[in-house]
Amino acid sequence: MKISDIKAYPVWVGHRNLCLVKVETDEGIYGWGESGLSSRELAVAGAVKHFREFLLGRDARNIGALWQEMYRSQYFEGGRVLTAAISAIDIALWDIAGKALNVPTYQLLGGKQRDVIPLFVTSTKPMGSALLDDIRALADQGWEVIRATTGEHGSAVQPTTFDVRRSIAATSGSLREIRQELGEATVLGIDYHHRLSVAEAASFCQKLGEGVLDFIEEPIRDQSPSAYQGLRRMVDVPFAIGEEFASKWDFMPYIEQDITNFARIDVCNVGGLTEAMKVAAMAESHYIDIMPHDPLGPICTAATIQMCAAVPNLSWCEIAPYDSDTSDHDKFFINRPKEVNRAYPVGDAPGLGIDVNEALIAEQSFKYWEAPRLYKPDGSYTNW
Repeated sequence: MKISDIKAYPVWVGHRNLCLVKVETDEGIYGWGESGLSSRELAVAGAVKHFREFLLGRDARNIGALWQEMYRSQYFEGGRVLTAAISAIDIALWDIAGKALNVPTYQLLGGKQRDVIPLFVTSTKPMGSALLDDIRALADQGWEVIRATTGEHGSAVQPTTFDVRRSIAATSGSLREIRQELGEATVLGIDYHHRLSVAEAASFCQKLGEGVLDFIEEPIRDQSPSAYQGLRRMVDVPFAIGEEFASKWDFMPYIEQDITNFARIDVCNVGGLTEAMKVAAMAESHYIDIMPHDPLGPICTAATIQMCAAVPNLSWCEIAPYDSDTSDHDKFFINRPKEVNRAYPVGDAPGLGIDVNEALIAEQSFKYWEAPRLYKPDGSYTNW
């Protein structure tokens, strides 16, 4: 079964750009994948075109060998643009493999270990009464794992001031109040989107007090494992780290040195299902559960479900896209995953179990979009 074509579709789909990739074979079986490098989709599409040139005519079943060649063939290995492109192609190849054998992809990853994928939900409301009311409503709906954000998300069209110390004060106070409201049974976390320094993250956790948070996600930037080790010595809140990692080698120090407590694997960035399963196995060897990152499109979700079905060490998967309306995804995607009772059911359709209305996707255009720009009160740039 030879690869006959690879097509990249970086297009605006409803509320955001997605970079979808279709791999076709000479036997008429095709697969879909998705890249996770948000706001740089055109760069990924360019990398896909480079890979296409030497993948045409290759056996689509040799997924591991093709992964190695894509990763190592340009001599300068890795990087998020390349691994995002590899991820999309790899996911599509696993979709093809499942369809060719008429089984769900998870059967090729070791088989199903669970019938449903438990989810966590996110509130993006600002700190204070708005967040408390929203989380109370989510708890009333039956959500048992709830994540907050900073509540300050900025704008892509104009600069926004983000005052770290004011955020720490407001967030620590709100979360203490929310924990009292929820009681001890509900899992409560926060995503600080790597906006803090080590000192600021330690200050924040110390202001919270013990038992308020079950996890803090990405409190600081992740390029320095030693910085995280220093933070680990100062706080006792579990860390959820890894959504930006682009390979098992990126994850390795965080797993081997027991820095992270939840591995935030993103199948559309880390290198597809091939690499994600290796990271999950590394995490299992250290008794670390995975907490997949999935804020993207339905192809990413479908691929993530396949991984989550097959691994033993799963905590909860992310459900997205938070406050955005994705109802129009039903016209772009066929049989897209949908939440049922705060979980994704594990289906039995071949491959990823999802298809794409390619004719409609091809009619869509790309829209340039930038992440919001946040600045400190002194005018210097800070992380979104």
